[in-house]
Amino acid sequence: MKEPVKGPASYFPSIEKKYGRPVAEWKDLIRSSPLTKHMELVSWLKAEHGLGHGHANALVAHTVAEDSGK
Repeated sequence: MKEPVKGPASYFPSIEKKYGRPVAEWKDLIRSSPLTKHMELVSWLKAEHGLGHGHANALVAHTVAEDSGK
């Protein structure tokens, strides 16, 4: 039996459904931003793209972890 997705990635299906963009597109936006601090990126996604805090936080956390190899 397949284990359920845990952590930030568990938000991905609802992010794609609610905002109509694939997660890869959000990750590209995060990576192309001149901002580097976690909460700056979260605030930017909320202010500029209308994401909720939990969704923005999940995207930033997952992208940063992915890029750092963790």
